[in-house]
Amino acid sequence: MDAFNAKDMAMKAQKKILSSMATKSSVQMFIDDTTSEILDELYRVSRDYLGNKSEAQKVIKDLIKIAVKIGVLFRNNRFSTEELAVAQDFKKKLHQGAMTAISFYEVDFTFEKTVMADILTSCRDLLLKLVNTHLTTKSHGRINHVFNHYSDPQLLTQLYNPDGPFRPNLTKICKGLNKLVEDGTI
Repeated sequence: MDAFNAKDMAMKAQKKILSSMATKSSVQMFIDDTTSEILDELYRVSRDYLGNKSEAQKVIKDLIKIAVKIGVLFRNNRFSTEELAVAQDFKKKLHQGAMTAISFYEVDFTFEKTVMADILTSCRDLLLKLVNTHLTTKSHGRINHVFNHYSDPQLLTQLYNPDGPFRPNLTKICKGLNKLVEDGTI
């Protein structure tokens, strides 16, 4: 019995092509302007925090590749009912994370690194559960890479320092998150 399935093959090709196209110009075809601006600020924070441009680019590229692949899976109805429930839990947790990030920004000295790190870690775990059977180990590594980087307590502490160098970046990130929340995107 031949196990070839054209639909599966087409989806794999889509994921592969979109994954290799994760450059700034191609991302604009898949990601709205507000999200793109948030990603730009996250890149700048990572670059300055790490002191390493190529590693910062890798983090953002991994984030984009994962988002695009999950988008392809959704568009092709690849998630089971149980997985869609996990996706809803992820969306709720992401919304909670956005609201918490905005709140910590708006009210000085309320930031708690463990709260933000725990929310990001929960998001990572839900996302890994969602894509467990759909994406490769390499993609799982990308998810870990992105979430482990942004849930780093030292990075978060520097990001939320009211007098720190990342304050302008945080302002733009939270402004974008606020817009995405208001639009119902997250």
